[in-house]
Amino acid sequence: MKPILLALPFSLALAAHPVLAAGVAAPLPGLGADLSQVSVSGLSSGAFMAAQIATAYSATFKGVGVIAGGPYDCASTHPGQSPLVTAATVCMQPTSPAEVPDGAASWRSAQRRAQEGSIDPVANLARQRVYLFSGTADPVVKTVVVNQVEKYYQLAGVAPAAIRYAKDVQAGHAILTARAGDSPCGDTRAPYMNNCGFSQAAELLRHLAGSGAKPAVTGELTGRIIEFDQREFVRGRRSSMDVSAYAYVPAACREQSCAVHVVFHGCLQGASEVGERFYRHAGYNEFADANAMIVLYPQVMASKGVPSNPKGCWDFWGYSSENPAMPDFQTRQAPQMAAVMAMLRRLGEARAAAQLR
Repeated sequence: MKPILLALPFSLALAAHPVLAAGVAAPLPGLGADLSQVSVSGLSSGAFMAAQIATAYSATFKGVGVIAGGPYDCASTHPGQSPLVTAATVCMQPTSPAEVPDGAASWRSAQRRAQEGSIDPVANLARQRVYLFSGTADPVVKTVVVNQVEKYYQLAGVAPAAIRYAKDVQAGHAILTARAGDSPCGDTRAPYMNNCGFSQAAELLRHLAGSGAKPAVTGELTGRIIEFDQREFVRGRRSSMDVSAYAYVPAACREQSCAVHVVFHGCLQGASEVGERFYRHAGYNEFADANAMIVLYPQVMASKGVPSNPKGCWDFWGYSSENPAMPDFQTRQAPQMAAVMAMLRRLGEARAAAQLR
């Protein structure tokens, strides 16, 4: 595959439709991104994935947003029960106090895996900023589950002021927006984007960025969404990752080194299910445009057979592991997280000389 877009000046590359012949998306370009300023967030299975990658690669991530998700390695914290069963019950809708996941068990798992060397040192977690959300009308992931993410980060030593936990909005299972065309706030239905009168993405990013962040853009955006072929970053046969992924690149990031925020969509919310709706209208791009931030939207798709991922969920129970008897979804060996880290490294590479003109 010839990297046609990389041969163009950067401004033209972003303006052009980023698809090569035969409908294959172009490679992800190096953009000279500032990889010392990387954060991540997600909804539902994407929230579990955000919590996973922020721990497994804690040396990279400075902040994490968990919208309706549970703590690191939740699916492995009930010995004697399969990770799949735990993920579908304990980590989402526990039916008794004894079934509620335990942030302390997740913390012990992280400590053990860090000592083994399969994830980054847990000491890094204390410097992360954390945004948490649970809607009071969410029937999919109960608030008692999200509570354990707060407990996990408290045990990790995160300062109270660095944790923002919102759990007083009567919202369903969705990312929240102020868009008139989105579902009513209390609903839980596709595409899981609800109009609750405010941009949750902007609120989340404002907290993760800390003081000095500018308000999200309310008018026309300056940047472009680029589509790229994410297959070059995927290793193994079981990743369930889609062919294409997306990134929003503000105009300012054509010339300067920008921070990066990674966004994991929820189940039934990838581009193969909802088209451009999530990566274009979830609210992240407006904040990113005002604050010189690249937004990376990796994509997973529904798959049947091997692996079995019929709803297009990110892996927080082990379906992507090459050896299902010894799942590694919560470690640096996990193919989905390793692919995203490879995308970040690519974004951090210098722009080609032609792109700088």
